[in-house]
Amino acid sequence: MAQTTAKDSYGAYGPKLQPKHPNRICRINGYDEDALTYYPIVIIGAGESGIAMGCQLKEVLGFDQFRIFDRQAGAGGTWWINRYPGVACDVPALFYSFSFAPNYKWSSFHPPGPEIVKYLNDTAADYGIADKIQCNTDIEGCNWVESDKCWEVHLRHMTPGSGDLSVKERKKKMEREGESSVFTGRETVRAKIVVSCVGGLVEPNDFPQDIPGRENFKGKVFHSARWDYSVDFNDKNVVVVGTGCSAAQFVPRLTKAPFNAKSVTQLMRSPPWVEPRPDPPGGEKGWADWSPTILSTVPGLGYSLRFLLFIGAEWTGYTIFGMDDFHKKWRAVVSSSYATQADEEEVQDVCADFVARQKEKDLKQHMQKLVPSKYHEILTPDYGVGCKRRIFDATWLKGLQNPNVDLTTQPLKSVTADSVILGPGQTYPPSGPIAASDEHEVPADVVVLANGFATEKWLHPLEIKGRGDKGMVDEMEARGGPQAYQGTAMDGYPNFFMIFGPNTATGHSSVILASENMVQYSLKFIKKILDGDAETVEVKREAEEAYTADVQKACSNSVINSGGCNNWYVNDGWNGTVYPYTQIWFGLRCYFPNWNDWNIALTRKGLLKQRFWRTLRLVIGTMAIVGAYQARQSGQGLGYFRGLMTRALDRIRA
Repeated sequence: MAQTTAKDSYGAYGPKLQPKHPNRICRINGYDEDALTYYPIVIIGAGESGIAMGCQLKEVLGFDQFRIFDRQAGAGGTWWINRYPGVACDVPALFYSFSFAPNYKWSSFHPPGPEIVKYLNDTAADYGIADKIQCNTDIEGCNWVESDKCWEVHLRHMTPGSGDLSVKERKKKMEREGESSVFTGRETVRAKIVVSCVGGLVEPNDFPQDIPGRENFKGKVFHSARWDYSVDFNDKNVVVVGTGCSAAQFVPRLTKAPFNAKSVTQLMRSPPWVEPRPDPPGGEKGWADWSPTILSTVPGLGYSLRFLLFIGAEWTGYTIFGMDDFHKKWRAVVSSSYATQADEEEVQDVCADFVARQKEKDLKQHMQKLVPSKYHEILTPDYGVGCKRRIFDATWLKGLQNPNVDLTTQPLKSVTADSVILGPGQTYPPSGPIAASDEHEVPADVVVLANGFATEKWLHPLEIKGRGDKGMVDEMEARGGPQAYQGTAMDGYPNFFMIFGPNTATGHSSVILASENMVQYSLKFIKKILDGDAETVEVKREAEEAYTADVQKACSNSVINSGGCNNWYVNDGWNGTVYPYTQIWFGLRCYFPNWNDWNIALTRKGLLKQRFWRTLRLVIGTMAIVGAYQARQSGQGLGYFRGLMTRALDRIRA
């Protein structure tokens, strides 16, 4: 841990801009031209990560002088904005919840989105931080003020609800109605510490730009992440672009009440691996009826089940995402798409019982059992399990039996006023008789985009400028792609922390668990600043680069990079999304940080404390050596030594 001394004051704000109480929210300079509000900590984003950070600041550090800003109209992050039909968690709720705020009264094993939003808001209220959340406020950017050792944070206050629009939608609204229809004013505030809790899936992808005719379409077009409930689906022909996790949840509902669509045509580029969503103990109904009472009554049962879910997820991650021979053969056995008898025998020799259980739920057979035979070929992936995000499904495959639902891999060619043109050929499989299909026209009254999010640039469109006015996104790109030490910090950006930053997502575990680990990691450094022991904390460049190199090397050996598919995790060979190791290892790194990887500018107070404890350790060590020597010389043994140490410590306390 490299350390330097710094002034006791929190930065050299100067005689006019120095906060009187650096650990309290305050107004500086009244109503003068350069007046501003000072926050010791600014948190960007009121999703699960922002709420976790706020709760733990208050619970662990006893600190509540912070503000959480979010551009959306309410707290909840992705769960606030995603309101498509059937939106639900595909991770068991016992695992997809805060360890410090367990909830044993979920309505189901995989609760719907509105229930998760309620849980997040209730947690904020329980911890007394709901009043710390300021919605309808967009953070345009942050820049580090080196002379003052603080961050300037640039806010844009928004009309209620405008923050729920995407960047492109807001831009169009301003072009039609003027800037005041979206933004009501600007404000610059200062903060000693900034914590970004911005998620990775923020901006939904637009309609494919290379498809002509979009401007001629008379019907409605919207993204599933901005579901438009004003659209009438009754007796309408619907085209859905995409077959990801969201589409798998809402497509089966469109032909049923209250939507009652006439037809649904779903466009797929390549098939996902689909796993049956696991049933809870006792089945869905039994779990809903009995789990709230049992889990709330039996001490430790909820935490025990959560731990079992965690261990199961870690084992799944270990077996699925590696690229050595064992993992390849294991995936072959699970998917049965390219396994040999020799592979099965070798893997079963290693873990016979586990493979046997997996084969009972064999993914390919599961799919073939549920969908019409005409879909068998296009729904059989040609890549390893885990290369893309798996779909944990309870309704999509069954829904493909509906004669009013059609799944196709014919590419979208163009759009007319009331239809879409598909083909010729198919995107999957790339060859064979099916790929020779002709071009044809599909009637369309509504087009729903389920084509993912813009993930190429982390934090985008938030602009973070650190030392030397360097933009963080630009700096990441100059070094190869999205990256951060422990997914949390970049050199050149002091007192800036990211929760759920680059390379922190997992394909097997709970996002909330990963966020909690990063919160606890950040708190260890934030505490030094709030206690007045350090003025700035900043990771070393060599540590960040070494960490990133190790992560990228591990990613290159994982099925996500090398499994034979195209996915949104990887861009030009750079994986800036996924953490390639276990959450056990990530958690250990978070709870036991390597202080030598950080530059910590100690205050005079911090330096004195450091010297005191170093001196005390030296004195105690010297006394121990001398005492042991004297005990040996006197022949009185351990009892004499203990008495000597006790008397010495009593004198120190006195």
